[in-house]
Amino acid sequence: MRRVIETGKVPVKLWTNEVEPGAMEQIMNLANYPFAFHHIAIMPDCHEGFGMPIGGVMATRGVIVPNAVGVDIGCGMIAVKTSLAGIERKILETVTREIRSVIPLGFEHHKKSQDIKYMPDLPVADLPVVRREYESARHQVGTLGGGNHFIEIQQGNDGHLWVMIHSGSRNLGKQVADEYNRLAKALNKKENIKNTWEKQLAYLYTDSEEGQRYIREMEYCVAFAFANRSLMMDTVLGILDFMVKGPVEETDRVAIAHNFAALEKHFGQEIWVHRKGATPAFKGMRGIIPGSQGTESYIVMGKGNEESFSSCSHGAGRVLGRRQAVRHLNLQNEVERLEKKGIIHSIRRQKDLDEAPSAYKDIHRVIRLQEDLVDVLVELQPLAVVKG
Repeated sequence: MRRVIETGKVPVKLWTNEVEPGAMEQIMNLANYPFAFHHIAIMPDCHEGFGMPIGGVMATRGVIVPNAVGVDIGCGMIAVKTSLAGIERKILETVTREIRSVIPLGFEHHKKSQDIKYMPDLPVADLPVVRREYESARHQVGTLGGGNHFIEIQQGNDGHLWVMIHSGSRNLGKQVADEYNRLAKALNKKENIKNTWEKQLAYLYTDSEEGQRYIREMEYCVAFAFANRSLMMDTVLGILDFMVKGPVEETDRVAIAHNFAALEKHFGQEIWVHRKGATPAFKGMRGIIPGSQGTESYIVMGKGNEESFSSCSHGAGRVLGRRQAVRHLNLQNEVERLEKKGIIHSIRRQKDLDEAPSAYKDIHRVIRLQEDLVDVLVELQPLAVVKG
């Protein structure tokens, strides 16, 4: 931990000394939130979000806050260690092209509805938004999305080739988030608690019908996001197996979400821990902290630090907003930086600079700032990157 702010209703514990003004305003909104429990934890990848900063952890008693989970419910990571020690560049280029042709990217979906076996095996009868969006979601399962979502082939310092995927619940999660944030806002207006809905932190009581329904729909989206990543991973491993003339065996798998709320016990009480762009880091739990497409990613082991509600960062964190990066970064410089490292990257045009390495914080510093939260197990160097 780097510092503590004690001017709010509850303290703020920060694992960074650098917080942009917009994010700091949101942090102080959390610190003065009427239902905040014990303290607010801010991870080293913190940057401004919507209502709550990305890289924030807030615990509450009696309420759940849709915007403290975010619109991409269940967004997270999956990484697989393969039996391959390495791969030839020509084969890697072919693998990358095949991934782009088989897995829908950005706003694209499957043209055909996917087999129901790929969907979460959970009841949907009492989940109105999920039920409404179910058939659409069957076209989205196994698709990457855009923004900072990616598929990477990586070389581990353990001598093995890894595959890593970052993606979420696609439009399903957004529909659930938007629906229940609207509902929470309307209910909060009736109670006239302005510093909840006016700060984009509208809540639902966890013992209410609406709160219980949101929790069930949120949990379905978390399961859907996991299924989405798993299907893409199986597809990528199949492509690798075919291209290297196999067999490519999976020798280890790590999977974890970083946008969700969960009922947990901390400081002697059961509370709802909201992690918005923060990764669970319970003692002995393995997690994933990705860098940018030009820097290392890490497999880590949690230390179970209660001061962070057993959490760590979910990535490097942005240092430039998307529009800011596109306006100010130099396309040639960013491409040369990646190609100098021999990375098969995803920067082709000026608009792709929103995901350039220079738009992100220094991942090495981010890892150092949370040495009391996690231990590094494996360092992974990017070889090829696919983005939406």
